[in-house]
Order: sequence, then structure tokens, then C-alpha cells
Amino acid sequence: MELSWLSWLYEAVAHVIIWIHTGYSTVLNPDSGLTWALTIITLTVFMRILIFPLFLKQMRSSRKMQELAPKVQELRKRYKNDKQRMNQEVMALYQGAGANPLGGCLPVVAQFPIFISMFTVLQNMANGHAKYGMTQELVDSARAAHIFGAPLPASFFMSSEQLAGFDASVVQTKIVLGIFVAISSLTTFLTVRQSVTRSMAQMPDNPMAQQQKILMYISPLFAFFSLNFPLGLIMYWVTTNLWTLGQQHWFYSRHPMPQYDAKGNVIPVPPKTGLIGKFRKTTPEEQAPPPPPEPKIIRQQPSRQSRSKRTGSKKS
Repeated sequence: MELSWLSWLYEAVAHVIIWIHTGYSTVLNPDSGLTWALTIITLTVFMRILIFPLFLKQMRSSRKMQELAPKVQELRKRYKNDKQRMNQEVMALYQGAGANPLGGCLPVVAQFPIFISMFTVLQNMANGHAKYGMTQELVDSARAAHIFGAPLPASFFMSSEQLAGFDASVVQTKIVLGIFVAISSLTTFLTVRQSVTRSMAQMPDNPMAQQQKILMYISPLFAFFSLNFPLGLIMYWVTTNLWTLGQQHWFYSRHPMPQYDAKGNVIPVPPKTGLIGKFRKTTPEEQAPPPPPEPKIIRQQPSRQSRSKRTGSKKS
């Protein structure tokens, strides 16, 4: 699965692995499973931090599209018999508001080359190939590492003869790999469910709602394809799923769903403060009760007297 045009990225990923592993090796056994597990987790977090600006851009674009949802529904009703005109008006509305319907694809597109690079580098390490600037000593160290008794380069469908070369128990290795794949499937489902639930709550009449539900229940099945992957790559996938789950929860809690008035205008909703806001110490100004309202000044106006009383004349 090696792509020549990504060779520079393979070397970059390999060098980052070397730097991280060297750092952890100063305080931990370089050949231990803990050192290599921390290396993979740290590498994953580092890669996700790099594409974090794309995630923010995706969410902001998605939020703008949600705020424009009532206007989009009006355009769909107005031009329901002219789909070409409807699409032109909807795109013009998005462009005028600075919303990009394809913005949600940016993190996925950016993450795909990283995943390919991780897969290629770890697969070569699992096969004992010292490439992309790695030394044979480092590759042998990774191949000797065990995580909960399972070799780092092991995959679920490895034969007992292959696992014997890693000095590992077949049953224990398959149990560990099965647990990691199950966690990968669960975190994939929770991540997609979190996104789909919010989308359906914001657009109850979305014509793609049924397809989104189907995707939500099918997506965990794709995790079982990772049974063919080495344990190190499955750990990468579990870590990135957990990161995405926490990242989406953080953004959704800070940016509640927009609400609309009767005219379809967006009502500002204050963001949730979360745990930090609950435990934050309030200032004396915030603790002080609000000042009483200023008394309303009522001016005493003289009552208007009749003309006879003002002049002193008597009625005839």
C-alpha cells in the first residue's frame, strides 16, 4: 500500500516515532510495551493537534449552515419545481454567509494521508523492514514489545507459527486484539452517533435523516476490518476515535444548538460553562446582589382649575 508520492510523509512519520520513542526511552525501558504504547498514543495526539484548525473550520462552517437552515427550507419550498434554480440560490446563500458545505470533509481528507503513512510505517516495522530512516535496532525493539501479552506487530489472523516467532500465546494475543477491535468499534459508533444525533436535532426534516441513521449503525462494522491490522495500528485508531469523541463533546458543549424565533431569526444561546465554570470562584462583584432600581420621580403637577375659580368670577 506504499504510495511513492507520500514517501516524504512516511519519512516524517518515522522520524517523529524515533523522536518520541527516544524521549520516553530516557525514563522507561526502550523495549517495553508501555514505551511503545505511549509512543503510538503520543504520535496520534500530535497528528490530531496538527489538524485541529481544520476541525474548528469544519465546525464553524457546519454551525453557519445550521443557522441558515430556516432560509434554506424557504428556498426549497419556493423553488421546489425548479431544482437547478433551488441549488443555485442555496449555494449563493451559503457563499454569502461564508459557509462551505464541503468543510466537513477537510479533517477526513487531511487524516487519510496520515493514516496511510502510519499504516505503511507500522506495517514495515511489523515485517522487520528498517526503512524511512529507522534503524534495524529500533525495528527489532518494536517487534519485541508486548502490550498485555500481545506482540505489537501481531494481527488477529496470524497463524500460531507466526506468533511463535514473537514468543507469544496465541489465545492471549487473539483475546487482546479482539478487545482492542471491540473498543475501536464502540468508539466509532459513539463518535458517529454523537454527530448524527446533533444533526438530526438541528434539522428534524432533513431528507437524509434515514441514511444518517443507517450509517450510524453500519459504521462500527468497518472497525472489524482492522482485524487484519497490526496491534500498533489498532491502538492508533482507538486513540484517534477517543480524541474525536472528546473533541466533538468539547465543541458541542461550548456551542449549543442555535434556536430560532417565529420569524426564523437566530436567537443567541449562551455557551455552557462546563465543569470549569461550575468550580470557578466568583468575584465579589459577581457575588454582590444587584443594585435596587432607582426610584421613579413623579412630578406633582397642579390640578387645573376652572376658569371661574382662576378669575374669581361667579357663574351667572
